[in-house]
Amino acid sequence: MRIADVGGTAVPVDHLIGGEWVGSPTTFESRSPLDWDGGVLANVARGDQTTADAAVEAASAGFAVWGNYSVAERAAVMHTMADLIEANNDEIAMVESLDMGFMYESMKNRLVARGAVNFRLYADLIVAHEERTWDAKNMRNLVQRMPAGPAVVITPWNAPFMLSTWKLAPALAAGNSVIHKPAEWSPLSAALLAELAVLAGFPPGSYNLVQGVGEEVGAALVANPGVKRITFTGSPETGRIIGRAAATDLVPFTAELGGKGPLIVFADADIDAAAHRAAWQFDDSGQVCLAGTRLLVEASIREEFLTKFHAHVDALVLGDPRDDGTDIGPLVHPDHRANVHGFVERAAAAGDTIVRGGEMADGSLHYL
Repeated sequence: MRIADVGGTAVPVDHLIGGEWVGSPTTFESRSPLDWDGGVLANVARGDQTTADAAVEAASAGFAVWGNYSVAERAAVMHTMADLIEANNDEIAMVESLDMGFMYESMKNRLVARGAVNFRLYADLIVAHEERTWDAKNMRNLVQRMPAGPAVVITPWNAPFMLSTWKLAPALAAGNSVIHKPAEWSPLSAALLAELAVLAGFPPGSYNLVQGVGEEVGAALVANPGVKRITFTGSPETGRIIGRAAATDLVPFTAELGGKGPLIVFADADIDAAAHRAAWQFDDSGQVCLAGTRLLVEASIREEFLTKFHAHVDALVLGDPRDDGTDIGPLVHPDHRANVHGFVERAAAAGDTIVRGGEMADGSLHYL
């Protein structure tokens, strides 16, 4: 197993297939947005068709074991996983901060903890779950829930650790085996999660990790006929491609393709609180699906609200996401920074007024 030292934490950089760490002939660089030019964190295994086929085969074998665990046995492993996440909170948060620029304190106090909660929630849910049926005269109705088989779990680059647990925990709790394909822009916390899964006692093949580029190994995974479920969070364009692949074999497919809702402030609102919370949209550089992209404010409070909102925005501090005093860290990748800056450029070209910010930072730091 190859290991990278990321901020003092040993991170596996290979695939986890059938309970074994497996390399690939080629690798890709995971770079830190804190120092893109010099910040190569790890050379990560780059999966291909062979990798995908091996992972699905291992997941099929692992499903035969994990899918036959009792509910109580699965719940026990899930709770152990949650314990391990909590015990490694600081290390996970630091790796996530270095790998994609997330605020360290936010990761440590909210999102890593939420990852543990996700495993506990579904562990408890499968134990407490009951089915209701309607019985008729001379007739008995029964409901039996059965796991489906290998599930491909494709997760995004923003808040990758927590969002991975959001998908992996319910799939595993239901008795499915999983093949986790994290985004190549932020692959490292997924490796820590897989390492903890081995320690937690998930049987070989029930929990698999495949690293690599979506168009390569991701496409091979979703096209494999041995896959029984697919879940994806990411862009609408990629979602359409996966949806078409899933439809070929009638594989159930769930997709979250981003949210771009507005914030709406009415005249009867607590304007101080609303202005403060509106400024939170810049938290973690706006790289979360909950960040509103527009503000709709009732005309009668427009000036008062904007004055208070601008004051909160002006107080935000751009800086190193590992520092307690930082409010806004870097954007995850040069392509993403260019994309975000494109919004600003198109707004200016359309005649809109840029009231605050909008400039790209010099050098290798991905700040906007």
